[in-house]
Amino acid sequence: MPTFCAPDGTRLAYRVTGSGAPLVCVPGGPADSAYLGDLGGLSAHRELITLDLRGTGGSAIPEDTASYRCDRLVDDVEALRAHLRLPRIGLLAHSAGANVVTQYAARHPERVASLALVTPGTRAVGIEITGGTRRELARLRRHEPWFPEAYAALVAVTEGTGEDWEAVAPFFHGRWDAAARRHHADARPDNAEAVARFGEEGAFTPQATRAALTALAAPVLLLAGEVDLNSPPRSVAQFARLFPDASLVVQPGAGHYPWLDDAERFVAAVSAFPEPAAGLGVAGRPGPP
Repeated sequence: MPTFCAPDGTRLAYRVTGSGAPLVCVPGGPADSAYLGDLGGLSAHRELITLDLRGTGGSAIPEDTASYRCDRLVDDVEALRAHLRLPRIGLLAHSAGANVVTQYAARHPERVASLALVTPGTRAVGIEITGGTRRELARLRRHEPWFPEAYAALVAVTEGTGEDWEAVAPFFHGRWDAAARRHHADARPDNAEAVARFGEEGAFTPQATRAALTALAAPVLLLAGEVDLNSPPRSVAQFARLFPDASLVVQPGAGHYPWLDDAERFVAAVSAFPEPAAGLGVAGRPGPP
């Protein structure tokens, strides 16, 4: 994997797959970005430049582990942009990664050519998702054979009386089949400290972030899964209203990983989204930093 140096000297890794206009991809978790794969075949339409967040995948563990905090990861995205010598970048983020790139867009709006938020986390903009909302959405799956056990675990988790996330896992997939089970096993975060420190005090400044996003000129796509408990469509729609130029897509039957549930539909939605304008450079080619 190619690497580059973050501002604090931490060596960070990224993968490059596909061809077309470059799209910098930021995973959730924080977890090894390998779980994103090629996003259901999106690499046939875009050059995917997928970052391993510090302390995960091929990226090094930093000397200062306080740098796992979400707002500090923004500097790593900017360092990657400069390394790629792209004056502006298209960004795609999944899940918790949306908290990173949303803060990046607020801090560096002139560097953002486009922004795609896939089943996004909402902590950076202060959108609260209640346990009641999650349980209401979960009940749409009541005819699934695994529902009774999974729903009982979900009730306990959302009421603060249980932590059986393994039992809740089926709710995060549109189909709880063998492929989903394999993906769930492979997508687990590989650095517990990075997860724990991601949302530490000071990681999010929702009012300031929301105010900055009102001036973002770049087009924004928000893609929700119809049955995703992590990022319910209602909450993603609320998120979309924070941007002056946003499109909302709700993928039918999809959970938290929509490229697994219906790759063709997912790729059609994301690949149709505006690419960066011509002349902005291609990863690996000379261009102004």
